[in-house]
Parts: sequence; structure tokens; C-alpha cells
Amino acid sequence: MPSILEAINNRSSKRAYLPKPVPKETIEAILKAAAQTPSGANMQPWSVYAISNQEVLKNIGDAIIQKMNEGVVHDQFIQYYPVKWVNPYKKRRIVTGAGLYKLMEVDRKDNDTRIKMWHDNFRWFGAQNVIFVCTDKANIDGASGALIDCGAYMQSIMLAAQEFGVDSCPQGSTTEFGQVIARTLDLPDNLALLYSVVLGYEDKDEKINSYQPARVSLEDSVTFID
Repeated sequence: MPSILEAINNRSSKRAYLPKPVPKETIEAILKAAAQTPSGANMQPWSVYAISNQEVLKNIGDAIIQKMNEGVVHDQFIQYYPVKWVNPYKKRRIVTGAGLYKLMEVDRKDNDTRIKMWHDNFRWFGAQNVIFVCTDKANIDGASGALIDCGAYMQSIMLAAQEFGVDSCPQGSTTEFGQVIARTLDLPDNLALLYSVVLGYEDKDEKINSYQPARVSLEDSVTFID
């Protein structure tokens, strides 16, 4: 059983999974633990769809990829990434992407392979289980607290999954196509799709799962006032 620190330090986002579903009772245990995530005024602003139906997941992926093929850049409820990238965040993004492509030996001019790798997000990297997290649109109308709380909920899902030997990958990519997903799932009009988390069992033979993007030092991110 991993300690909390072990779960935090050992978890990494996996991008290739075995075609092995996570048992429903395990998903339920993970989500029951995540439900303990603290939230402002105990709002518990998350509304969750835990999907293991492969036809439904394929339909969602097909709808997103169709939009991409039509030239749609995003169709979202919230603006996930910065509208204007500035350093050091822009540099970190570039270094992370370049490192992944270098590991996979993908040339920067190889657009076909790069597009396929992007589409892999919407094939759920081969995983059989995806958690979609929504919130009521009223919660994010002029306010951001629910976004922070739901982000904490996502982290709780991924750390709880470690208890069961389940791997994970949070997906900002689905945030960018949240409205496409909402239409495909026929979500209630009051809900906004925020993000998804892939859950499954990593394929240890796939090189891409060895990728570990660098983290900045405490000196670069923390100010201590003693």
C-alpha cells in the first residue's frame, strides 16, 4: 500500500493502456474517496460521469476528431489554457512537448504522426475507463472557486487510484472540446464539462509511458518567509 507521499511522487500520466477494464467496484471506491475532497462552503461542485461503455467512449472520440478534421480548434465551456502564453510557462510547455516527441522519435515536421498522437487523447490511450467531471454553469458564472475545487477533486481521483494499482492521465484536451462531449452525451443544459481523467492499467512495454517531464525546483516556485 503506497503512502501518500509515495502516491504523489510515483504517479505520472500514462499515455498507453492495456485493454483491461478497471472493475466497477474499484471505480466506486476511488470516487467514494475522491468525494471527501474539501470544497468551499462544502459545495461539492462536481457532477461526475464514470464511463466504461466502449461504444459511448468511441462516439465521444469520433465527435471530437470530426470537429478537429473540420478545422475547429476548440468548442469549450471554459478557457483552459492561457490566451497569451508568457514565460516561464510558455517555455515549460515547449520543453515538455519537445521532450515527448524526442522520446518517441517523432520529427517536428512529421505532422501525420503528431496528429495521430493528439488523436490518441480521444481514443483514451486505449484505456477502458474515463471519468468526466462537470459542474453547474451557475457555479462558474463570474466565479472560479468551483474550478479550483474540481481540480482538487481530480487530484484526489488520481491519488486514490494509486491505492488500487490503477494508472491515470488528466486530460486538458477534452476540456477544449467540452461542448462537443456535452452534446454527444446529451448532458443536462445546466452542466459544463470541465475535464476528464483516464483510468486504467499502463502498458509497460510502451516507451511513451516512461516519459517524465521535469519539475521546477522549490527555489523556482516557492517563497519562504521565515
